[in-house]
Amino acid sequence: MTRRLCSLPRQPAPCFAPGLTAERLGALLAGRRMWVNGTVLHYAFFDDVHDGSAASVIPVPGTGELRRMPWAGGQEQRAVVRDAFREWQGLGIGVTFAEVGDRREAELRIGFQAGGGSWSAVGREALSVGRSERTMNLGWDMTGPGERGAVLHQIGHALGMVHEHQSPHAGLHWDDEAVYAELAGPPNFWSRETTYTNVLRTLDAGEASGSVWDPQSVMTFPFGPGLVLEPEQYRGGLDPSDGPSPADKEFVLRWYPPADPSGPAALVPFRSAPLGLGPGEQADFTVEPPETRDYTVGTFGDADTVLVVFEERDGVPRFLAGHDDGGAPDNAAVRVRLVKGRRYVVRVRLYSTWGSGETAVMCW
Repeated sequence: MTRRLCSLPRQPAPCFAPGLTAERLGALLAGRRMWVNGTVLHYAFFDDVHDGSAASVIPVPGTGELRRMPWAGGQEQRAVVRDAFREWQGLGIGVTFAEVGDRREAELRIGFQAGGGSWSAVGREALSVGRSERTMNLGWDMTGPGERGAVLHQIGHALGMVHEHQSPHAGLHWDDEAVYAELAGPPNFWSRETTYTNVLRTLDAGEASGSVWDPQSVMTFPFGPGLVLEPEQYRGGLDPSDGPSPADKEFVLRWYPPADPSGPAALVPFRSAPLGLGPGEQADFTVEPPETRDYTVGTFGDADTVLVVFEERDGVPRFLAGHDDGGAPDNAAVRVRLVKGRRYVVRVRLYSTWGSGETAVMCW
């Protein structure tokens, strides 16, 4: 029997300037959705107490009837999601999760609209979603047997992971019409576009989570027999793990390694700090401004980077400003007001370099 599956909405293809080298473009595709390491991802739920009126009209699966369905979820559903966040956190990743009661303070806003499908914004795509909107929906009862993996799958998306069965390294040859027919019926009732977007479309190599396909990834869909033609060993179906696989763990720890126990270096105003980073690597700095005023924090050199400034509040970094210069001719720079006596954290992640000179960051 076909299980309920994640149904990501189709996203427009990223638009980069023409003439980028393959290496530069590949680095941008690989890292454009990933958070800077050390980010605290705040999550909030739509619940019955605060969000009883939050709802939207959706077609009832399999009927075409329109119905207004609430976004709120009960305590048992929320408990499953909290456990799933703890499981990802338990892998030792450098990104942390914190539940907040105010959805305006949350990067991840989780709804439970029954019949609305299960889906999530992928990584930093969540930042482009309106503050009153969901970045994730869990569209059926997640307390049932075998549904733990569905929640872990959506949090994988929130961390920037994509569907593993769509990797170009999988080499899966589908019986396309059989797949369309299978997913058009219960319990998914998918359109051909939804099936193509989430199953049959092959990702660009730069978007894939690794250079080797992982059939046990929590980001791989389970499928019954008769849908995969080749390789022969998968004609009987796919049965991935219901939790993060060893390769999933390797992927998230590569992008989000544990914090360096020595702590970040100091970034002194008007003194540049060399970065010396490889593709995908990150450097962190602290800034303790000598006076209260507007400062510019920026990078230098022939490089694509993501630069983010956080302000520490009660020891927790909160986003202040950021700039992603990926694919652009100019370097990343932000203008922010820094207050004497407060502590700030600057994080710079490198996509790639293309010139012969050094890259650096400076505050002035």
